[in-house]
Amino acid sequence: MPITFHPNYQITQSLLEKLYQIDQIKEQVKGMPLTSKVLAGLKETSRIVTTHYSTVIEGNRLTEREVREVLKGQAIQGRERDEKEVKGYFRALDEVAVLANKHTVTETNIQTLHGLIIGNNTPTPYRMEQNSVVDSQTGIIIYMPPEAKDVGPLMTGMVEWINESTHTLPIPVVAAIAHYQFVTIHPYYDGNGRTARILTTLLLHQSGYDLKGIYNLEEYYYQHIQDYYNALAVGPSHNYYMGRAEADITGWIEFFVSGMLYSFQSVQKHLQLQSAEKDQSKTINALDGRQKQALALFEKNEFITAKEVEELFHFAGRTARQLLQKWVRQGFVVIADPSKKARKYKLNNSLKK
Repeated sequence: MPITFHPNYQITQSLLEKLYQIDQIKEQVKGMPLTSKVLAGLKETSRIVTTHYSTVIEGNRLTEREVREVLKGQAIQGRERDEKEVKGYFRALDEVAVLANKHTVTETNIQTLHGLIIGNNTPTPYRMEQNSVVDSQTGIIIYMPPEAKDVGPLMTGMVEWINESTHTLPIPVVAAIAHYQFVTIHPYYDGNGRTARILTTLLLHQSGYDLKGIYNLEEYYYQHIQDYYNALAVGPSHNYYMGRAEADITGWIEFFVSGMLYSFQSVQKHLQLQSAEKDQSKTINALDGRQKQALALFEKNEFITAKEVEELFHFAGRTARQLLQKWVRQGFVVIADPSKKARKYKLNNSLKK
């Protein structure tokens, strides 16, 4: 029989505001036009970055550049274990892309993803013995997960809760709780952190929070690694049966959603910058020859005068002033200082870099 799962948390006003912002960005990015070539490149970069940071959190020694090399088939001498971890996680992301088309998650899905992560081609059975989380520096046990006999029922209960809650709760909240509960159960001897992170990726992608597949949470976790661990290790929860199962995980959910919002905002800014550069390129191409030449003046100074235009084109002063008046009418420049003796002009904002 599954063990009924009842997470303890609060939906705060701060959390609601962040969820609203995430949904706003999701809809905005959904409507942004991206060519298939650009989208494929962004997806590939995101998958590589995700793989790098999710494995480096667990101690993988490969740099992002080396991860790229390994995924292209190159070998890094003395890093065989690290290479295996990277290849396994990347293969698991391929499986996520397949499973994202389904509307539910199953225990077999999770076991399959774990198998790929640790380098197997078959689903991994849950552990049959007790395991523990140990401080790598001191060797002290910092968390004792549930007994092996409870792992199966707990996982069944978690999966049932996930599939029911996707209809009643915000998906980012469901993903956050699933991440927490998975590492709480700790169903495997190794690979629990990586599997928890890839499970949240699957849940978000299945529910339309994939942002075209071009964002990741793992880089945020790595950049805030101590906050990540602190948020997961809530309260006096050194033992599953002595506080962990009932702990208030509001703080963890806040951290998770904050990271998600940060990642979404990063993608939004990147795409907006790309769009602005594309629009600027079209605008510049539409300029006439003299306007393109005049852009060089603005690379040195924010403002220009008729005198500088006169010197650039070897014009008479009157001709330079007439040309600038024409450029104002065309929207190429705007008057920054209307003084008749020292009138200054600045570049239209749409042409600024």
